[in-house]
Amino acid sequence: MMNERVIADSQTGNLRLASKGRMSHGATPLWFLQTTAARYAASVVTTSVFLAAVWGIGRIHSHPRPFILIFPALVFCALYCGIGPSIVATALSIGMVRYWFPSDLIGSFAFLFAAVATVAMAEAHRRSRARLQNAQKELDERVKERTAELDSANNSLRGLTARLMQLQDDERRRFARELHDSVGQTLAALNMNLSLARSEIDRLTKTSNTLADSEALVQEMSKEIRTISHLLHPPLLDEAGLVSALRWYVEGFAQRSNIKVDLDIDETFGRLPRELETAVFRIVQECLTNVHRHSGSVIAQIRIARSQDAVHVAVADSGKGIPEEKQDELATAGTPGVGITGMRERIRQLGGSLEIHSDDKGTRVAVLLPVEAASIAAA
Repeated sequence: MMNERVIADSQTGNLRLASKGRMSHGATPLWFLQTTAARYAASVVTTSVFLAAVWGIGRIHSHPRPFILIFPALVFCALYCGIGPSIVATALSIGMVRYWFPSDLIGSFAFLFAAVATVAMAEAHRRSRARLQNAQKELDERVKERTAELDSANNSLRGLTARLMQLQDDERRRFARELHDSVGQTLAALNMNLSLARSEIDRLTKTSNTLADSEALVQEMSKEIRTISHLLHPPLLDEAGLVSALRWYVEGFAQRSNIKVDLDIDETFGRLPRELETAVFRIVQECLTNVHRHSGSVIAQIRIARSQDAVHVAVADSGKGIPEEKQDELATAGTPGVGITGMRERIRQLGGSLEIHSDDKGTRVAVLLPVEAASIAAA
């Protein structure tokens, strides 16, 4: 937060000052006093205008107090024109007033003293402002360097996170294939052997019953391994697409959890880039897992729609909702669960957005994933 304030201050301060001209000891706030000649000319013109006013008043009034009337011109020169133009203004003022009013000697000395003091204070003010601007500029450069370093570190971290998630999906796919092709085939062969052995020893009732139980256990184990393999990475996702994979998963989830799941997805949804189909499947999988573990809801609704350039995913339940302290952690990117963290990171890598709304009537998760960004990430 401190860095952001510094950057904002430097942008509203330094950049505005840099766009205006410079004097010998700092920046001037008047755009037309950019050069030395312009400042001398402004000094002479301003002093001449005030002298003309003094001369006009002197024609009407015998004691016009000329130096008091001309002092504002000196203040202007001291603040905005510099030392040299201020000296010219002082000399011109004293010379013309002495020429018109030769008897006002004390006023001349008083005006000279006031002019020296005014120019000295204005010059000190300009020097102080110049030091402040230099310090502010140096601070702005340091903030930019720190910001650039932080951006570089964040970019490296994002690249590493994306690579880790891609490797995780590839490893899941390989592991699922190995389970299905290796262990699954071995169990199938063992099941055939047990069936053959059972058929040959039917006369031994006790042994036959034991083998029957063993065969049932093997079949159950084979079914479980096939289910785990499909859950890790369902083959339907690569072969038939997102719609078939989601319908298969939702049906199996409803049977295992006794939660009624309403899946709303168009049959003409079509295929998406592989990374985007995997992301949508994992998001639905994580949301249903959270409904089963935490919400206590007996129903869940899933709606997936596709527009011209984006995919919209919405998962809702009618459970007890997320506790307020947990919602605060989710809103402030605190320490949510691993599943939520992975889902948020996967969505961010694809350029999408995630919104979670929860109250005592249930929880709703809304995800927007741009199709074009997913195609670029997959490439």
